[in-house]
Amino acid sequence: MADTSSIKLPPDLAARIEERIASGGAPDAAAVVRAGLESLDADDARKLAIVREKIEAALADPRPSSPADEVFDRLEAALEKLRRP
Repeated sequence: MADTSSIKLPPDLAARIEERIASGGAPDAAAVVRAGLESLDADDARKLAIVREKIEAALADPRPSSPADEVFDRLEAALEKLRRP
């Protein structure tokens, strides 16, 4: 486990934390870090919910499955179109 009791931050991040505290947006550095981690956790949860919804929708889709080779061929063709200027 990493030692988190003392973390050396790059100057730009330290300045952002200090600005947040000075503006009254957080009482201390720990609160800024806590809010950042909570935001990351919420974003991860949102992304996971989207993936789960897509999986549920795919599993509930009554249409027949497509062979993987066909799917990858279509994806490669679409990517090739995007690569062309």
